[in-house]
Order: sequence, then structure tokens, then C-alpha cells
Amino acid sequence: MAIDTQTIIKLRQMTGAGMVDCKKALVAAEGDLDKAIEILRKNGEAKAAKKAERETNEGIITLAESDGKVAYVALKSETDFVARNEDFIAAGKELAEKLLTVSEEEFKTLAETKIKNELVVKIGENIQLGDYGVVSDKVVGAYLHSNKKVAAIVTLSAGTKDVAVDVGMQIVAMSPEYLKPENVPAEVVDKEKEIATEQLKKEGKPAEIIEKIIGGKITKYYQEACLTKQMFIKDDKVSVEDYVKSAADGAEITSFIKIEL
Repeated sequence: MAIDTQTIIKLRQMTGAGMVDCKKALVAAEGDLDKAIEILRKNGEAKAAKKAERETNEGIITLAESDGKVAYVALKSETDFVARNEDFIAAGKELAEKLLTVSEEEFKTLAETKIKNELVVKIGENIQLGDYGVVSDKVVGAYLHSNKKVAAIVTLSAGTKDVAVDVGMQIVAMSPEYLKPENVPAEVVDKEKEIATEQLKKEGKPAEIIEKIIGGKITKYYQEACLTKQMFIKDDKVSVEDYVKSAADGAEITSFIKIEL
């Protein structure tokens, strides 16, 4: 059956699928657009299944904000070329905005359906849904790195979104493992003490000196591993904890998450 070019173009505009795939679908559907769309969707499922074993080491993180909530969605692709594709970026943003309005269970279903039936058909790579979630609190702010591959979301007990965003930038840059010293598991602290003790013994330090030095070693560890004790990247004369207190009327950081591809 002959299919005119305008019908092929129309189907391509409706689905985003390639011209050759559109023509094949229209031939199989005997020119019926609705049936052709169904065929393309079924083919998309087949393509998704075939490509599902391919590694997805690239992609983007997208954020959406509304009324004290921040939604984050990681959309994973095989190549950086696809991660920079306008359709791929738009889909990520659309999914993040959708996550603000539905439950996470409902979101997972609709997101995976959209990826399988639309994105894989349109783009032709293995595309997977990565991490996703919603963070909400009295004050919440998010920072997304310019490469769109790492982000942080921060909540504060008081203050402004801008202060939370500054702290998010700190997290992306310095990768703290814990919020504050009391959050560090005892076994982690014990291991740090053990390592430091062995190092000092090898240096020939006497036991009474080692005991005094260990305290300083643990303090330094906290300054590296704990967000509140890190020196603030915008002013290395103050800690992150002190910056937040001074910038937000005594506020505290209540939580943070870092999202990475």
C-alpha cells in the first residue's frame, strides 16, 4: 500500500518516531493513524526489551518546585549525546513536574510507561528511570550542577530558600557523608581512631601523646565528613553551621540528600 509523505510526517510529529518506522507502521496499519500509533507503541515495547540490557551510565537529573516541595527525577540514558537531546531533557522536566502532583507509586507506573512507549520509540536508546522522590519542609531549597548529573536538596528549620540553595551547592562541591557529628556511627569513629593510632605508632609517637593527637584527628574527620562542620565554600572562615545560623536567624539544617547519576 502506498503511503503519502504528508501522512508519514503527521505520524512522525504525533509520535516522534523515525520516518522509516512511521512508514512501516502506516503500511502495516493500512494507512490508519490510530492503528499505526498502536503499532509504534508495541514496537517501542519490543525495542525497550531488546535495549534493556545495555548500560545506562549517562543521563540527567531534573528538579521541579512548588509550595515548599521539591521533586527530583533522574533519567538515565546510554550516551551523553542523548542526555543533551531536547526531547530527553523536556521529558525529564515533565516527569519531575508530574511527580509533584501524584503519589510515588503512581508516578513510577506512568513514568516507566512514558519511557517505554514514547522515549524509546522516539530516541532509540535504552532509557531507564533512576532515583526519584519529593522533599518537603518549612524551608527547602535545591541546587542542580550545570552538568545536570548531580544535585542536592536541603531543608532548614527557618530562613530562606536562598540559604538552602547555598548549602546545596556546598553538598555538591564537598560531598559530606553525614549531617553532623552525632550522625556518624560509632563504629566509623572507632575505625578512624584505629587508623590514626596505627599511623601515629608507626611515626614513633608515645602513647600519651597519641591520645591527645587522636582528638584532633577526629575533629578534622568531622570537618571533612559532616556537612555542618565543613568550612563554607563561599567563605572559608566560617563553618556551614555558622553560616546558616547567621544568615537565617539561628536556623539549623534539618536534612539533606545528594542525588547523583
